[in-house]
Amino acid sequence: MAAEVMLMNEIEAKAASMGIDLNIDFNSIQLPRGEDCGIVSDDEDVYHDDQLEFDSGFGNVIVVDNLPVVPREKFEKLEGVIRKIYSQIGVIKEDGLWMPVDPETKKTLGYCFIEYNTPQEAELAKEKTNGYKLDRAHIFAVNMFDDFDKYMRVPDEWAPPEIKPYTPGENLQKWLTDEKARDQFVIRAGTDTEVLWNDARQSKTELVYKRTYWTESFVQWSPLGTYLATVHRQGAAVWGGANTFNRLMRYAHPQVKLIDFSPGEKFLVTYSSHEPSNPRDANRVVINIFDVRTGKVMRDFKGSADEFTIGGAGGVAGVSWPVFRWGGGKEDKYFAKLGKNMISVYETETFSLIDKKSLKVENVVDFSWSPTDLILALFVPELGGGNQPARVSLVQIPSKVELRQKNLFSVSDCKMYWQSNGEYLAVKADRYTKTKKSTYTGFELFRIKERDIPIEVLELDNKNDKIIAFAWEPKGHRFAVIHGDNPRPDISFYSMKSSHNLGRVSKLTTLKGKQANALFWSPGGRFIVLAGLKGFNGQLEFFNVDELETMATAEHFMATDIEWDPTGRYVATAVTSVHEMENGFNIWSFHGKLLYRILKDHFFQFLWRPRPPSFLSAEKEEEILKYLKKYSKKYDAEDQDVSMLLSEQDREKRRMLKEEWEKWISEWRRASEEEKLERQKLRDGEASDEEEEYEAKEVEVEEILDFSEEVLFEE
Repeated sequence: MAAEVMLMNEIEAKAASMGIDLNIDFNSIQLPRGEDCGIVSDDEDVYHDDQLEFDSGFGNVIVVDNLPVVPREKFEKLEGVIRKIYSQIGVIKEDGLWMPVDPETKKTLGYCFIEYNTPQEAELAKEKTNGYKLDRAHIFAVNMFDDFDKYMRVPDEWAPPEIKPYTPGENLQKWLTDEKARDQFVIRAGTDTEVLWNDARQSKTELVYKRTYWTESFVQWSPLGTYLATVHRQGAAVWGGANTFNRLMRYAHPQVKLIDFSPGEKFLVTYSSHEPSNPRDANRVVINIFDVRTGKVMRDFKGSADEFTIGGAGGVAGVSWPVFRWGGGKEDKYFAKLGKNMISVYETETFSLIDKKSLKVENVVDFSWSPTDLILALFVPELGGGNQPARVSLVQIPSKVELRQKNLFSVSDCKMYWQSNGEYLAVKADRYTKTKKSTYTGFELFRIKERDIPIEVLELDNKNDKIIAFAWEPKGHRFAVIHGDNPRPDISFYSMKSSHNLGRVSKLTTLKGKQANALFWSPGGRFIVLAGLKGFNGQLEFFNVDELETMATAEHFMATDIEWDPTGRYVATAVTSVHEMENGFNIWSFHGKLLYRILKDHFFQFLWRPRPPSFLSAEKEEEILKYLKKYSKKYDAEDQDVSMLLSEQDREKRRMLKEEWEKWISEWRRASEEEKLERQKLRDGEASDEEEEYEAKEVEVEEILDFSEEVLFEE
């Protein structure tokens, strides 16, 4: 380390003597146009003119047409008016306003060029002032300067487009036909992104595809697992294929920060924001909705960050994400956005508001879609100091008819949880006590599929317990709640169907004093992982809810993430690079057996590849479960073959180790024989190396224990 510091000091001193600044902003370095220095980019075609026109270098310049034609004496007045209008939108560069003059008449030509500091400000100026009415005779027509360059390249004569022969694309679902019925996952560590098979029976991974610098921030699977999305400075891209990951489509959105797919993978939402150079302006947000297959922008939304910060949590620069929430399952028919005193619901046929107006809801702060039906659940807090109670409403879309409403009194906060089949909605309501000095929590349970949507109130045995976590059983009727105080809260399991009354909620059991603060149900239900993350250092308990018994307890020290595979057979626990040690992931069986462990430096992302819904009917799935032993014979035989193979591999490994050991012994003996004469010489002629030929001799040693001189008689 000291040597490295000394070397760096020498380099800095040498650079200073030569006048070289070592503090380089690499983002400011740009190659000459058309020069790649022999390094071919993966996105070389991202700069093609037919894809991204903003790279001409004039993306921050607008052309304002239909200005008054004035003589020289009125030139300054007109320029002052234009500058006043356009300075409100962004900062105009010095000498950034130019009005050409006719050299013969000395009058302006009726248009001007305005150069802003950023392309975003120029785009906003076009959006805000195109069609601006200066007076009756002069209505502005505003265009980006880059657009003129594009229009000038349009040929004078129309030519029919070239019809390319049809070439079938790759099978994007090929991975679902894996003979071993394995699942894939993607990981990111350092600059590498890898897609891997989970070969749990072999207790290892198998590489599918690996790429360095594949993305500039993160990767994301589409909801049905068809695509893998990557994020770049120029925009987003999706990848897929049978045997390798080829780029299928790009979505141009400069400086994109976040992306989100619609549930049916038909649309991709991209988000970016930037700080305007004019400090009076709020953050500028741009949201695009792309058609995934064609790459076409279906609708864009632009504005200040304040327009997108209402409701939700997470995101960037205070903007909640996702801004748009999708309804109707995989049909992707509707999406909605929370606004001030309203919810804007759009339909994807025309990408316009339903009935051309938003749903007005005074003081609404949150909403969520049913996962399966076109039903919105809305939450409105108390108004007027408690004179108007809080309420939860269920609204049908597109009719906007209210199906059910429940008033909630003395509520301080509320959170809504949908069950995956849309059969139940749990509303967690934190209520003030009579003194309003503390709160307690209860649940309002909506039975969505039953007539008139009955509601049941549930309070815990100790209603003052703090609720740490809540989770519905996927596709099931049970839910789990972690409640109480750290470090050892309790975990209770409830069912919406009691044994004697299908319409009543009942408690199944309470587990006392568990080191857990998070719940992870298996996608198929029945099994759950009770996890202690962060302060609990990765405590894991694998619990069977059918039998109400613990299958296994384990620990993945410092675990930050837990994720079930889409089939519910395996669980991944991961330590991401928020910790500096033990980065990597573990793969467990559903009942808590550690199958294998992979360590990766700078590991920070793990995602299972989602599976699309099964084509089997519920009846067919029940039949398979009923006759599972008949179906499983084939797979039991395969498992036995794998087990025998693994045993054979273990035997082969032991045999190779034994051979290696015997080879080493043989080499050692050969070397020892060759050096025998040399050793004999070093031992002064002693002939043998054998220990028993040495002669033991006894040696007597005289030892003076003490010596002193004493005078006994004195004359």
